[in-house]
Amino acid sequence: MSMHRKTITLTEQQDGWVKAQIESGQFSNDSEYIRDLIRRDQQAKESLAILRQALAEGESSGAPKPLDISAIKAAGRKRIKAHG
Repeated sequence: MSMHRKTITLTEQQDGWVKAQIESGQFSNDSEYIRDLIRRDQQAKESLAILRQALAEGESSGAPKPLDISAIKAAGRKRIKAHG
């Protein structure tokens, strides 16, 4: 994977925060910490997109139906029995 050098500007408070993360031993340098933040942001965005997709599918799936707790319990018991 090729690397690209970037220059960023932080406030004093932000710089202190980054340094504290490195001093805590979780990261070895600024770049490692920033890359971790980017990975987490990418994962959060991906999770949010999946959730939005599921919500859209649910909304377009038709009118809600009454919840049948006894049928849900029976299906759960059947699954447990089949895998137990």
